Amino acid sequence: MRSGSRRARLGLLASFTALAAFASVGSATAATGLNGHWAPFTRCPVDAPSMLAADGLNDTAVCVSSHSASGSIKLGSTTVPVGASDLQVGVVTHPGGGSTVVSPAGGALVADSAQLPGGLLGLMCPSEIPVISGICNQITNSTLNRVTATIESVGSPSDFQLLAGVTTGKPIITLPVRIHLQNPFLGDACYIGSASKPILLRPQNLTRPTPGTQQFAGDGTPDPAGVMGRISLLGADQTDTTYAVPGASGCGLGLLDWAVNLKTGLPSASGDNNVVLNNAQTYVATINDPSSAAPDAGKLMSQYWHSAAR
Repeated sequence: MRSGSRRARLGLLASFTALAAFASVGSATAATGLNGHWAPFTRCPVDAPSMLAADGLNDTAVCVSSHSASGSIKLGSTTVPVGASDLQVGVVTHPGGGSTVVSPAGGALVADSAQLPGGLLGLMCPSEIPVISGICNQITNSTLNRVTATIESVGSPSDFQLLAGVTTGKPIITLPVRIHLQNPFLGDACYIGSASKPILLRPQNLTRPTPGTQQFAGDGTPDPAGVMGRISLLGADQTDTTYAVPGASGCGLGLLDWAVNLKTGLPSASGDNNVVLNNAQTYVATINDPSSAAPDAGKLMSQYWHSAAR
């Protein structure tokens, strides 16, 4: 009976995906390093109330981690690079296949900034409009020209589909994001998309991930008879071409929004944009037989996670 439960749980885990890691904000703990097979889950919100409350009979606590080395997002006529991103989230599965997604307190997405090709010269220049041409003429060095772009999650995701992650061509989740553009002229509050008008990504797999399974002891040590199980879903590229992009806001205290919009072709309707995330490496972990730890499975998984801290 217990081995059947284990197979069922592992089958459920296989349906989690690389982009499940965006979610609403919740309580969490972070660790600088974790031992063994716990290593990808440094920000899993194991101490969030809903994770701790998972009893192992009706609700099961799961950690999800995904890393993408690079990517790009096309916004109107401009392609913005996406730096390396680390996405982590907790998921509480419910009877009937529903789930609740919980984000770390600091946010599910931690992404590196990337340099916008062409910098400010490519974003706004040349221009025959005196205000903009005056700025263009002042760009005399790389510091003034450099524009960094960072993709950020905002708000809560929706339409989360577990089974879409192990196939291709099916939206996995609706993800609200914004692009943060930074430059001395643009200031620190220049965004494409916002919390009130986000870019709504609906990513799907272009390629099927390569699956694998690992078992490990509570402290992360590899152990074929361990109490913890991990699914690896490796190497999937993901895309979306359906999202619309709103106009820029807050650029140069709002005075340069129109210039950014004019050169980049914003706002931009659905079908004119594209996002690609390259080579996503995703890991999903939970107690192999949560029912054996009922009614404290969530609390036990939290204890295991903390015992792996280095």
